[in-house]
Amino acid sequence: MSKEIDESLQGTATLLASSDNEDTKKLYLESYGCAMNFSDSEVVASILKKEGYTTTRDFEEADVVFVNTCSIRDKAEQTVRQRLHIFKKQKRQKPGLVIGVLGCMAERLKDSLLEEEKLVDLVVGPDAYRDLPNLLENVQGGQRAVNVLLSREETYADISPIRLSENGVTAFISITRGCDNMCSFCVVPFTRGRERSRNPLSIVAEARELVENGYKEVTLLGQNVDSYRWNINKKGEIENPAIPTTSFAELLEMVAKVSPELRVRFSTSHPKDMTDEVLHMMAKYKNICNYIHLPIQSGSNEMLKKMNRNHTVEWYLNRIQRIFEIIPDCGISTDIITGFCDETEENHQDTIKLFEQVKFNLAYMYFYSERPKTLAERKFEDNVPIDVKKRRLNEVVTIHRNNALEQNKKQVGKVFEVLIEGEPKKNKEQFSGRTSENFYVVFPKEGLSKGEYINVKITDCSSATLIGEIVS
Repeated sequence: MSKEIDESLQGTATLLASSDNEDTKKLYLESYGCAMNFSDSEVVASILKKEGYTTTRDFEEADVVFVNTCSIRDKAEQTVRQRLHIFKKQKRQKPGLVIGVLGCMAERLKDSLLEEEKLVDLVVGPDAYRDLPNLLENVQGGQRAVNVLLSREETYADISPIRLSENGVTAFISITRGCDNMCSFCVVPFTRGRERSRNPLSIVAEARELVENGYKEVTLLGQNVDSYRWNINKKGEIENPAIPTTSFAELLEMVAKVSPELRVRFSTSHPKDMTDEVLHMMAKYKNICNYIHLPIQSGSNEMLKKMNRNHTVEWYLNRIQRIFEIIPDCGISTDIITGFCDETEENHQDTIKLFEQVKFNLAYMYFYSERPKTLAERKFEDNVPIDVKKRRLNEVVTIHRNNALEQNKKQVGKVFEVLIEGEPKKNKEQFSGRTSENFYVVFPKEGLSKGEYINVKITDCSSATLIGEIVS
């Protein structure tokens, strides 16, 4: 799912406002998993700001601690459990502290977290954030509180999110919620509910507000952005003749027109729904980035069928071909799961062959971990030994790193327009940013500022980073 970032997006939130009032309530937010969770945390911050909360980057001074995470992979859940135990220790020193879990994990583990382990006071699902003020009031009255009801309508379209990212340059905009795809390995349809699209005018208004506040890049988020549709039902019929319809390609154009200085990205795309119309729209506008995250999950048709992906390898390769025909320099990334149920060595070699053929710029690679309530958990046996899963994953990682290095070496000598996002973690004497194709670039500061567009000539590289110098 998502600019599918299954690394921590660990959201120690930025301070929203300073206050000398000792009675000010302080909120600490951490987000793990995908970009959608981080975006949801910004909605939560906005809702609670109206209730008098400011956010803090120090959980020890917080009155309320929320952890927002997904249940897509076991690692994220285990990380959150460790954090909750740390917060519980803090609560012993500060009995009034409220600890809550938000998002997909909340729905799945509500009984365990609330009653059995007693790690939290409050559990709130992704469609119930508007109820947070009432739930917090219940907790402060001595009760435990829970709301994990899913909605077919909630999109939070009227809420202007509080931006928790520190860079002030890039931001997320959610355009859909939920998912209808029912991939057999994925818990999202059961924790985020059915897919629904957000009013395009509210999306454009949010993008315009970001531009007015100095932001230079937005990423349109959804579990499957390509299935975005406004006033169009699943049969392709117009629901209300009095209201204009909007496809995802048309939405891209609307956001691109907000400002030529605003870069537009999107994630995540599904191969079965990626249309030429979207690709032509990307080619039409310079500020729509030449980058597509297109998860395939496996290079084996047998595995894709078992995963209920509703496309074949051949279809996927056709989409890749069309991408490069319409956008020749497009950056491509993907997701891969090794060791899915019944995966054979031949199936695994099919994935290796796919990587040799496509040579992705970036890949998010994991071995399969069974998630409760998924179709795979109910229908299939998780029967690939863990050592085999890890060995296959290591083989995929190795070939991808080689491919990524090969792709990066091809960029040496080229000049790219780069949006400066901030400083790399390892060298505060440099700036870093990304190209339209999503190459990560580091370069000397030379008196520049975050948010500027600059031209960088690539002089060297690693498998993950381009190294450059500024040119006029």
